[in-house]
Amino acid sequence: MRTLLVSLFTLLCTAVATAQIDLSQPWKFKTGDLPAWADPAFDDRDWGMISPTKDWESQGFANYNGYAWYRFHFNLPSSMRDQSHLKDGLRLLLGKIDDVDMVFLNGKKIGQMGQFPSDPGGYATKWDVPRRYLLPVDDPALRWDAENVLSVRVYDGDGGGGFFGNDPKNLNMVDLSDFLSVDATSEPFVFADKKIRKKIFLENKFNRPIDGQYVVQVFENKKDQPTYEQKLDITLNAKERRSLDLDFPNLQRARVQIRFTEKITAAVLSAELETPYLLTPPESPRPRINNAEVYGARPGHLFLYTIAATGDRPMQYQAAKLPAGLRIDALTGIITGSTSERGIFSVTLSAANSLGTTSKIVNFVIGDNIALTPPMGWNSWNCWGLSVSDAKVRQSADALLKSGLANHGWNYMNIDDGWEALRDTVTGEILTNEKFPNMRGLADYLHSHGLKMGIYSSPGPFTCGGYTATWQHEEQDAMTWAKWGVDYLKYDWCSYGQIAPASPNLKEMQRPYRVMQAALAKTNRDIVYSLCQYGMGNVWEWGDQVGGNLWRTTGDITDTWESLEGIGFQQNISAPYAKSGHWNDPDMLIVGWVGWGDKLHQTRLTPSEQYTHISLWAMLSAPLLIGCDLARLDDFTKNLLSNDEVIAIDQDAAGKAGRLVKQDGDTQIWVKELNDGSRAVAIFNRNMADRNVTVNWAELGLKNYATVRDVWRQQDVGKFKKTLTTAVYGHGVVLLRVY
Repeated sequence: MRTLLVSLFTLLCTAVATAQIDLSQPWKFKTGDLPAWADPAFDDRDWGMISPTKDWESQGFANYNGYAWYRFHFNLPSSMRDQSHLKDGLRLLLGKIDDVDMVFLNGKKIGQMGQFPSDPGGYATKWDVPRRYLLPVDDPALRWDAENVLSVRVYDGDGGGGFFGNDPKNLNMVDLSDFLSVDATSEPFVFADKKIRKKIFLENKFNRPIDGQYVVQVFENKKDQPTYEQKLDITLNAKERRSLDLDFPNLQRARVQIRFTEKITAAVLSAELETPYLLTPPESPRPRINNAEVYGARPGHLFLYTIAATGDRPMQYQAAKLPAGLRIDALTGIITGSTSERGIFSVTLSAANSLGTTSKIVNFVIGDNIALTPPMGWNSWNCWGLSVSDAKVRQSADALLKSGLANHGWNYMNIDDGWEALRDTVTGEILTNEKFPNMRGLADYLHSHGLKMGIYSSPGPFTCGGYTATWQHEEQDAMTWAKWGVDYLKYDWCSYGQIAPASPNLKEMQRPYRVMQAALAKTNRDIVYSLCQYGMGNVWEWGDQVGGNLWRTTGDITDTWESLEGIGFQQNISAPYAKSGHWNDPDMLIVGWVGWGDKLHQTRLTPSEQYTHISLWAMLSAPLLIGCDLARLDDFTKNLLSNDEVIAIDQDAAGKAGRLVKQDGDTQIWVKELNDGSRAVAIFNRNMADRNVTVNWAELGLKNYATVRDVWRQQDVGKFKKTLTTAVYGHGVVLLRVY
């Protein structure tokens, strides 16, 4: 069992596996760019060799950005074609390539992913898209029983370049899996009436009918006999897409097995899913205030703060002992204005509905520091990529409000790359492209709903997506963003690699971020400053010195366990540097519908892996930036993001990050000191199999007796002497608060 929702199904045939050309072996490689390198007759004997499973940065070409070529020589036996069941064509799999590539077979162009800088519309990366091409068997570019040459032209804008990862890299004949698909990703699991409902689609892309039997079985956790079974003989007509409905009891962590057996060949298309399981209890209809216990703002700057309260609407709000110059809207709970007073103001926030009244004291700290707790909100990149637009941001904001997530403290709406146009030829002011006709109007819309707006740029001449960036316009851009009403800046190294030396020293790494901080300081806005330079030079050791409120500690995250595990569990080294106003950022959240463009899919993380993801980020005091399409927020994802006790661990006023205190094989225990003297304890199981884990209080530096609360279930577990033993799901977590 690997994924919650499956986008790729495995074809298992009764016949002997089809032969293939293994393209994961070393390729010829050369930096530079010449059209002649696509010619199969070109003499590449003096080229070096390179592995296609690792980027070129890690193979002796550190800090190289620009063009390079790969070449691969192979023999194509006709026996591979003659012995296949379907003789329609060949499938070429090259895996992922960073960032843009053009593929040639024997000199003929057969495909391209992304856009090169010289292409119409400019540079556009497609680094996370697996390269897959189909070729007819009679394509004149193919040379059967002779030598063939694959040539791949690659352009990298920054960071790692070229082929990378262990995705399949081979050339073989097409089979039924290329024409028949079982789509379990288009519709989410829906929880209703103690049941789980799901819609699955079968699609035949072939030009003739396919007959077979469709079988679905649902197994309760650890049981061998199915609790639910559905069988159906099906004829899928040519080019037909058919939906099938599942409706079965809500079994926690049930396994769903799907099989389609083709009638003639007995080929089997199969997959296994894990149903999501809801741990966060339903919200109470009574009012509850969920804001962090501390909030920072600068004197004399425009102030925007929203009381985040759950409970039935309508609701009335009050705020007692506000600093002079601030006022509250009693109907919305939005506090605005400006105050010149410095100090710590203990403000009593109140929320009331027909069922009662609640209050909470929040310290407003008016001084030099902001982002006193990690920012929470949404960023456009992990779902929309460069296709972000004003309409999509408004749609996402509306969905955040409608879903109720804003009532749990999610409030930043951050626009990533893709909003920029050229500069005004007279004034030099940065302009927005046609997707953002009125940036100030968008900010006003968000602010009117108590939300904040973020923007994106780079200290270099171009952004990662090839758009206009801030190089030599730092003060001007900062003033423009302030004029628009920007509350957050993500400042991405990107093309600054073309400005900085090939191996920049610490001072050179810091320089562009110091320049922008000085520019932001001249505005009249509190703009949270996010440094995005992937952890270079151990940025966690100095990010606060250049004015950073948060700084990326890693490269980009993707929605796989390997990426989550490789990034999240390596944060112990940076944990000591997290503090109030200054946070380590292991990148955005990868739950819900993601895709880095218009083709979205449900995250490939299992439910247990998603609980691990949110728990670990909370333990790290990491910024919480949702990356999914909020308009398609399913029941599980909303439940995952609505647990106020988990969020409170992330937003704790002490401002400390959790630390790894014990490791036993694949089991890790992390502990975080909280402001009220209690501890958050996270027990992570990095193994696929479920296991029981015993926690020894003394090993964690805790007293012999401890009162324990299950944070995800929001239930008191009891008082335990010396040890506690608990079951932890595979790739899962148990998150506790210990008093």
